[in-house]
Amino acid sequence: MTDTMDWLEAIGQDATLRHASTDELTSTLEAAEASEALLAAVASGDSAWLAQEFGYRPMMSPQSSQTFPEDEPEREDEEEPDAEVRLALSHD
Repeated sequence: MTDTMDWLEAIGQDATLRHASTDELTSTLEAAEASEALLAAVASGDSAWLAQEFGYRPMMSPQSSQTFPEDEPEREDEEEPDAEVRLALSHD
């Protein structure tokens, strides 16, 4: 697994590896005796193969702990300000 992590890091840091064709990258990894999971992931373009090596752990969590309704209903207990208050508010 450490070798796979090292290879993923190298691919991320080296533009020639990152932008290499699938065949070129597969050949490079085969020559370096990379893991079968990494070779399968590169060949298929599907990172799910790496779950064989690293294990599957979903890493999704909510971005917000609070939600707000789109249309909040008007509260009936709110009173309409009287005319004097509305007039004073409109001059501010």
